[in-house]
Amino acid sequence: MHKSPEILYIDDEANNLISFKATFRYRYPIYTAINTDEARKILQSNPNIQVIFCDQRMPGETGIDFLNDIKRQFPRPVRILLTAYADMETIVDAVNKGHIFRFVRKPWVEEEIISSIEEANKFYIANSMLDIRNEELQKAYDELDKFAYSVSHDLRDPLTGVLSAIKLALEYDSAERIHEILALMESSVLKLNSYINSLHDYYLLKRGELTFSEIDFEGLFAYFQDFYSIYTQSNNVEFRIRSHQKEEFKSDETALKLILHNLLSNAFKYQKKDHVRKLVELSVVVERGKALIQVSDTGIGIAAKDIEDIFKLFFRGSDQAEGTGFGLYNVKSALIKLRGEIKVDSVEGEGTTFTVVIPNK
Repeated sequence: MHKSPEILYIDDEANNLISFKATFRYRYPIYTAINTDEARKILQSNPNIQVIFCDQRMPGETGIDFLNDIKRQFPRPVRILLTAYADMETIVDAVNKGHIFRFVRKPWVEEEIISSIEEANKFYIANSMLDIRNEELQKAYDELDKFAYSVSHDLRDPLTGVLSAIKLALEYDSAERIHEILALMESSVLKLNSYINSLHDYYLLKRGELTFSEIDFEGLFAYFQDFYSIYTQSNNVEFRIRSHQKEEFKSDETALKLILHNLLSNAFKYQKKDHVRKLVELSVVVERGKALIQVSDTGIGIAAKDIEDIFKLFFRGSDQAEGTGFGLYNVKSALIKLRGEIKVDSVEGEGTTFTVVIPNK
């Protein structure tokens, strides 16, 4: 059931304002203004107003001029002109300047006002949906542009590296030199593999359906501890985990793993190279119908100017490690599907903490 549209009625005759409000207040939320200055203040304070009725003969500013002036700042509300003087010049002016949706003659009739509001509301909803679709289309175009650049850069660079390495290898007979070339090739292939995996995650989140199952965080965290064990040993990083699960928790395990893999991967990847005591912490508290997960590190941190951008597609905040630009974007996309939230606290040069809240399904 649709919510009743909010109405603004503007008339310089106080009796008309009282009559309008008394007649329609049980049907619609009504705002009234005795002049156009007051009307502007009401529009500023009430962004959900959907329909504006304005008398043409207002002192100091005609209804047409007012409706024409406000359409730049308030383009969404549907504009209806009230007039007892519906001559041709007024109609032409209203169409050309005020973008008037409809005329209502004064003195108005209740049935005609209701009919005008219902038609205006349908028009408002249709336009609002069109605006939303246009925003979604623009976002899709923006992502397509980024993909075009990303594919040409992030796919071509590793392939170029492999081709260059092959050409070099063909010039050498020494097994030792060829092993060096193979190491270069491996690095390029690993970059390519990482990019393809991130791309797969992106489309999985865009198109895939969620499958809810019972989550055992202790077992899930043990999986991550095992997964990153070689990295922690070879890079001298301490990995602490804490799981405190008081109740059964259901969620999509694939999406949950994707979120944690990306956050943990960044936590390990962006550690300070010269830091004596490198630390990554993963914790969860499951209670009161939600899981509160934290991933903390003693890494390089995130610059304050970049905090707002880190979840954008293809954004890279640091050159310390190779990134695909998908990771945190995929985290955000997965959390949207799970109806979860994420917050980041970071001090550049000291470390970062991501706090994730996911509701129990």
